[in-house]
Amino acid sequence: MHSRTLLSIAVAVFFMAALAGDPAAQQAPQSQPQAQGQNPQAQQAPAPNPNSVQVGVPNGRGGAPARGRGAGGPGGGRAAAPPKPAPRLASGRVQLNEKGVWIGGGGVGGRGGEAPPYQAWTKAVAADRRVNELEPHTRCKASGFQRQFLTPYGAEILEIPEIQRVFIFDIGGPHTFRTIYTDGRSHPKDLQPTYYGHSIGWWEGDTLVVDTVGYNEGFWIDRGVAPHTEELHTVEKFTRTDMASIRYDVTIDDPGAYTKPWGGTMNLRLEAGTELFEYVCQQQNFAHELMVGALGHVDRTTLPVP
Repeated sequence: MHSRTLLSIAVAVFFMAALAGDPAAQQAPQSQPQAQGQNPQAQQAPAPNPNSVQVGVPNGRGGAPARGRGAGGPGGGRAAAPPKPAPRLASGRVQLNEKGVWIGGGGVGGRGGEAPPYQAWTKAVAADRRVNELEPHTRCKASGFQRQFLTPYGAEILEIPEIQRVFIFDIGGPHTFRTIYTDGRSHPKDLQPTYYGHSIGWWEGDTLVVDTVGYNEGFWIDRGVAPHTEELHTVEKFTRTDMASIRYDVTIDDPGAYTKPWGGTMNLRLEAGTELFEYVCQQQNFAHELMVGALGHVDRTTLPVP
């Protein structure tokens, strides 16, 4: 046994000496010369799969730039290429369907930057909401018109010409969908108020115009604090200006809450490749403090049940 150990040590020493004296062995670990300015990590990156999709939280607002759009400016690399034009149907009309989700930012606010024209009671409600941030959307409730697009997950727009309807799928939160009828019908006379209301739409050139009534009062109309009543009537306009953008205009008319109609504009940005994914919204899941406060100044005797 002792002789075998000595033999193993001798063999190891022999090979180490051979490697130390072999120039080829000394040069083996060195990498091949690289072209000037070439990134070695880029050579190892696998080619992207053109059929792949992103399932999960999009880049969204405040994160990395949207996929396919560069970050121009100082320190941002190459400037983004001009966006491609909006795709069109065989009829020549612009197409809304796209493999991806649409994300808004900030909400419309008031036209020209003015504050919403509150009535006295809605101004008081808005002030209370600034202190007690108990927005129903954080408690798994659906949210009408522009609020659908003001989430980190965005919303998917799907037009089905064969049945003359447009669907807007709200991915996060309530995980619900809104229906816009484009078959020429009118609003029913007797409507049961709902979170999304009753929407009818028609095309004016490349703009989808959506008229909605029949809202309930169970949601906030944006991420801000503006209240509304069941008298709320909205007119939305969706204009796809290029491959990656939709101009969103809305007019808000609620004589029960405001002294005059108001509204504004925001841009919806395409997060290409993101698809719908499973999302469970339930009481006391991940946003407990947003749902019921920290049990300090927003104490409740009965916790809300979504």
